[in-house]
Amino acid sequence: MRILFLCVANSARSQMAEGLARQIFAGKATIESAGSQPSHVNPYAVAAMKEIGIDLGSHSSKSVDDIAAEGLDLVITLCAEEVCPMMPGKTMKIHWPLPDPAAVKEDGEPKLQRFREIRDLIRERILALKEDLKS
Repeated sequence: MRILFLCVANSARSQMAEGLARQIFAGKATIESAGSQPSHVNPYAVAAMKEIGIDLGSHSSKSVDDIAAEGLDLVITLCAEEVCPMMPGKTMKIHWPLPDPAAVKEDGEPKLQRFREIRDLIRERILALKEDLKS
């Protein structure tokens, strides 16, 4: 199975989803992430993931234009208030509308807490997805 997580900047939600899914699927799926306007991996995403033992330090933001649609089994979009990128083709698509944790105006602990909350929501959804895929 090949799964792609998409959001706009490929800096937070989709990066955290990629890291979590790689851990949860433990090599039983190929996991990728990308964005329509890639920027850089958000340091708060790196910090929130490091807290649970997942290292995003070597990750980089990738463009959806650089992802081959052929062979994708599932595309999961994670945008809420933004216009999410789309992947052409007949690939199964799921939308998880999660707010962008980077949109929190405060820095420091309040912003990190928002990243933790989104990380935990993504983890719950990926665990549920794994169970659904077993059926």
